[in-house]
Amino acid sequence: MQATRKLAHFLRPYRLWAILAPLLMMLEVAMDLMQPRLVQRIIDEGIAQLDLGVVIRTGGLMVTLAMIGLVGGIGCAVYAIKTGQAFGADLRSALFRHVQSLSFGNLDELETGKLITRLTSDVTQVQELVMMLLRVMVRAPLLMVGSLIMAILTSPQLALLFVVLIPIVLLFLVWIINKSFPMFGVVQQKLDGINTVMQENLAGVRVVKAFVREVYEIGRFAQANDDWMSHNLRAVRAIAVTMPFMMLVLNLGVVAALWLGGVQVEAGTLQVGQIVAFINYLMQTLMSLMMVSMLVMRVSRAEASAVRILEVLESEPKVRPSPTPIETFTPKGRVAFEQVRFSYSDDGDAPVLKRIDFVVEPGETVALLGATGSGKSSLINLIPRFYDVPEGNGRITIDNVDVRQIDETALRRQIGVALQESVLFSGTIRDNIRYGRPQASEEEVIAAAKMAQAHEFIGRLADGYAALVGQRGVNLSGGQK
Repeated sequence: MQATRKLAHFLRPYRLWAILAPLLMMLEVAMDLMQPRLVQRIIDEGIAQLDLGVVIRTGGLMVTLAMIGLVGGIGCAVYAIKTGQAFGADLRSALFRHVQSLSFGNLDELETGKLITRLTSDVTQVQELVMMLLRVMVRAPLLMVGSLIMAILTSPQLALLFVVLIPIVLLFLVWIINKSFPMFGVVQQKLDGINTVMQENLAGVRVVKAFVREVYEIGRFAQANDDWMSHNLRAVRAIAVTMPFMMLVLNLGVVAALWLGGVQVEAGTLQVGQIVAFINYLMQTLMSLMMVSMLVMRVSRAEASAVRILEVLESEPKVRPSPTPIETFTPKGRVAFEQVRFSYSDDGDAPVLKRIDFVVEPGETVALLGATGSGKSSLINLIPRFYDVPEGNGRITIDNVDVRQIDETALRRQIGVALQESVLFSGTIRDNIRYGRPQASEEEVIAAAKMAQAHEFIGRLADGYAALVGQRGVNLSGGQK
């Protein structure tokens, strides 16, 4: 659980709730542990001696204790759910914020589909583990230890059964953990594949339709889906034997307790009520072990997800800020490439740019021409530091200042970029035009639209600049976007 423990600091703001939940669960467990002894009293002192008063008083006490336990159980559930949901929300927000801080090189490695899985399914797995831990982590050990102690107090002779049953169960659980943990890691990776196919298909749905590739895409998704299903079934099958095995051990324990207890009752060394109480404690002990086994399965699955989450959270942006960045920058516009060599791989193999050396003076207009894949886009991406030139591979300067010495935000605020693909966000046309400068006035928005030859068609829309843009601009033509 090393990866899961590293995420525990997200619980700190909710530590009061995280403390209240186990405390309330302790109250419920205490009430549950008292019930078998009260049943024993009803049988041995009430029914055996035909004392109706003992039955009524003890039954009333059982109902009272059950109600107190109910309050504890409900309270624990409420605080556990609140803690888990808040933990999940904070973790998801931290992941999203960190993704925003990563550079293009990191995002190229992590891939969109994998990031979606980490922000959704993986966070949900860890969140559910937190909620289960706050309930089962306290209930199962306390109930198991408490039931074991009460069983020994009830009948030390029958309690010897635990010496045989508990080691069998523990060995089985260790075997299941070692077998299932790696499987759940693979399951989450296969879920990455499904999300990647879905993301690519939905983003490129027009291409799919235009080239009549629906059947191919259905087959591609089916392959990823079947692959995930087969690995998921394999993991589930590995843990499916847990419940039947635990029930087998439980039933064998009950049979052994009835047989051995019956012999002692016949010999006059044990009462019927004691057997009933012991069997209840036996069942509670083994059921607690069963809860532990379920928790272990959840932990193994959540641990695999936690590892993947930490892979993102611990990723360092490849574009690193300067120790003493220039935070105020107003350039005149002289751009120079000085013997620049750049590769997308960390080891520097297969460079896309080699010994690039040129100067663009303020006011000049420069066009880059070249075949597809010759590095035109890569060259442009280096100016606003979407990628950085490694040390010793030349440098890019603006007004003789190395761009690696300039704060990213200060640098990019001085650069206008027209991307190869028109990307629009849900919201109004006005919001999309203002996206790069939210404080722009209405006059500046209109001026920008006029320069882009968009003012006329915007004016023809019913709501003008307040018209809503659908997801990715689906309600606009390509030219309008």
